[in-house]
Amino acid sequence: MDIDLDFPIKFDPTKVFDKIVPASMVKDGELVKHPCGYYLQSIPVDPHTDLAAVPYEEAEALGYFKIDFLHLSVLDHFASKQEIRTLLTLEPNWDILLNENHVQKLFQVHRQARLLTRIRPRSVQELADCTALIRPGKRHLIDDYLKDRDTVREKELYTKDKEGYTFKRSHAIAYAMTIVLQLHLVQLEVL
Repeated sequence: MDIDLDFPIKFDPTKVFDKIVPASMVKDGELVKHPCGYYLQSIPVDPHTDLAAVPYEEAEALGYFKIDFLHLSVLDHFASKQEIRTLLTLEPNWDILLNENHVQKLFQVHRQARLLTRIRPRSVQELADCTALIRPGKRHLIDDYLKDRDTVREKELYTKDKEGYTFKRSHAIAYAMTIVLQLHLVQLEVL
C-alpha cells in the first residue's frame, strides 16, 4: 500500500516523526532515496545509506507501506485548514479555465488549455474528469465524453485501460479540489 499526503513546501517529515525511514529504490544498480517516500514502520535500514534496505518496489509484498509526503506549493498560500475548507465551499469562477495564461499556472492541467476550452468544466467532478482524460490510455475518450459525460465517466474513464492502468476517481477529485483552490487564488490575484 502507498499513501500520498500533501503538505506545504517547507514541511519536513523528519522533523515531525522520530523513527522515520526514507524509502529507497534501485536506480542503475544502486540503492537511492525515493523522492518523497518514507516508512513509519520498523523496516531494515541500509547502514551505508541510512535508507530503507528494501526498495519500495519490493517492500509492499513484505507488508510495509510507504507514505509519500508530497510538497504542494498551493498550500503555502493558506494560513489554516479552515481557510481552505471555506474556499472549497465557494463556487469558483470557472471561466478562468478558458484563459490560457491562467491555466499555465494550474496544478496537473497546466498544459491542457485546449482540452479545458473544449470541455468547459463547471463542477469539481467535470474538472476531475479532465484530469483523468489527460492520462495515458484515456485521451481517446475525449470526443465520447463530450457527447455523453455521465456514461463515459461511469463506464470507462475510471476503469482499467488495456495496460492495466487505473486513474482513481478519488485522486482525480483531490486534484480538482486543488485546482479549485488555485482558481480562487487567481480570483484574489494571489496566483
